[in-house]
Amino acid sequence: MFKHTKIILLAFILLGSSQIWAQDDISPERKQAIDSLAMEKVKDLSKYISIIGSKETSFSEANRVIERTLELFAPNSQMGVSSLYRKEIKYYTVRKYLNKLMALNYDQVTIKWYNIQYISDLEPQPDGTYVGVITIYQRFEGRKGDDLNYVDTTKKDITVYVKRKETQIGGRTIGFWDVMLGDIRVAETSK
Repeated sequence: MFKHTKIILLAFILLGSSQIWAQDDISPERKQAIDSLAMEKVKDLSKYISIIGSKETSFSEANRVIERTLELFAPNSQMGVSSLYRKEIKYYTVRKYLNKLMALNYDQVTIKWYNIQYISDLEPQPDGTYVGVITIYQRFEGRKGDDLNYVDTTKKDITVYVKRKETQIGGRTIGFWDVMLGDIRVAETSK
């Protein structure tokens, strides 16, 4: 029995080390799939922000969408907020940002993201994580009554983290690449 345990332990170590080596290098095909997943998560975030910011969304629905939005982010991620009326950029936790967005004092809020693109390729980090940056442009419009009260366009950089993870399915350990969004930094704000 002891010999059998040694063989299983050796196989486990070899399989474990092969998974470690596998995560150090991402094939071009895998990278393309990861890039697509990252872009999909950014597009989901865009959709969720529009829903949360809309004054037509019920309070309970906005809260449900906030919880879904939080699942897209790495822990402790922050979102930058800028205004044409101040030079300072404020950073909030994602939950606080979304709650502030939901409570904006406008009758109608329209938020649109466009020109979404990678600006930096995925770069390997010492801990095995890959980090990249996606840039978006956000057009924000706030109306009171029929009057357009505030409008700006903000260029934002979204940090993207790609990390190898494992899950148990049917008693087997399956490895996969997970994509999480990180900090969203304001690059510039204009009219």
